[in-house]
Amino acid sequence: MNEKQRKDALKRGISLEWPPEPILGSYYGEEEVEAVVKTVRASMDPRVGFGFICEEIWEFERAFAQWVGSEFCVSINGAGGGLDMAIICLDLEPGDEVIVPSINFRASPLSVLGQRGKPVFAEIDPKTLNLDPNDVERKITPRTRAILPTHMNGLSADMDALEEIGRRHPHPEHGPIPVIGDAARTLGATYKGTKVGKKGWMNIFSFHTQKMITTLGEGGAITTDDRDLATRLQGIRQFGNPAHSYDPELRGIGWGSNYKMTKIQAAVGLVQLKRLDDLVARRQRLARARTAMLEGCPGLQLPYEPEGYEGSFYLYTILVPKEWAGEKRDRLMTILKEQYNVECVVANPPVHSTVPYIAEHAPGQDLPVSDEVGARIFCPPIHPYMPDEDNEYIAAAIWEATLKLRD
Repeated sequence: MNEKQRKDALKRGISLEWPPEPILGSYYGEEEVEAVVKTVRASMDPRVGFGFICEEIWEFERAFAQWVGSEFCVSINGAGGGLDMAIICLDLEPGDEVIVPSINFRASPLSVLGQRGKPVFAEIDPKTLNLDPNDVERKITPRTRAILPTHMNGLSADMDALEEIGRRHPHPEHGPIPVIGDAARTLGATYKGTKVGKKGWMNIFSFHTQKMITTLGEGGAITTDDRDLATRLQGIRQFGNPAHSYDPELRGIGWGSNYKMTKIQAAVGLVQLKRLDDLVARRQRLARARTAMLEGCPGLQLPYEPEGYEGSFYLYTILVPKEWAGEKRDRLMTILKEQYNVECVVANPPVHSTVPYIAEHAPGQDLPVSDEVGARIFCPPIHPYMPDEDNEYIAAAIWEATLKLRD
């Protein structure tokens, strides 16, 4: 992006004061409204109601599993609950370990702690921001029960490498260490020709309001190819009932609670799922165009897609130069906000040192790479329906703010 292009983009201005993580990350239209109204009208019959045992749930689960390419989908009330369910399936003993990244949202280590486990933090690859398989292997002990990568900001973790490590270092009692993917931010990304959600023991997706698609603000899904695991997840979701049934013989055969998606959410989810290919393609086009415009901007590390990977760009992640880590990164974000009306977010700082509960219950972590990346990272806004002119404005603003800070 040359100087004239930057001046022209800044002169045009920006059409919307975009939140750094737009509160609606998807797109809603009349089809979603019609799905809600149709479902409510049908459910007004006292013989029908809003119960969980319904065609909308079944159809959504079938459609989502087919879209991802997995054998089974278990719809849930949110990714946080899904992570809890995943850790419950490990049957942890106190002190059992689960390897997680620290450049991460706090949900996965909190789920481990909530089931009496110990989160063990491994370093990330500073280019992909995903778990570094080499450090994961170094962190494995006889107490390691799972590897839990977060597919970070729209890019898959290296699932083949992590699964191979799990096979190479089996648990003395439970066998190969399973890989559980936190895919809350990465719906629509691909890894070596398969969609995220296919590889691994299971993957947990979020349909929160900010995510790639949303089922009325909350919701989620777990995908797996393991029939027994899917059955257990169904039971955990619905008070121990592992089937879409009121069969009394199937009630309460295991522990469970209430992690269910609602009928209306599933109806809207079916509409959103039809939009998903387009939503992902829009994000990819905008992100790659922005990367081309920012090419050559002094010192910035732009989003990286290794060969065989396609990101879905839930966030557009930039790292400032190492010497700008911390205070100077913060000054860059301040310039962008105050002088150009471009607000950015740090996603995410290392949870081992910034979340008090995690720091208290998982002390003594030595993660210099994660600490450095956490001080360098920032994410300007991106949204599938962002106009090209706004994308150009944001790129120009980043150029100008970077040049001002460098001078």
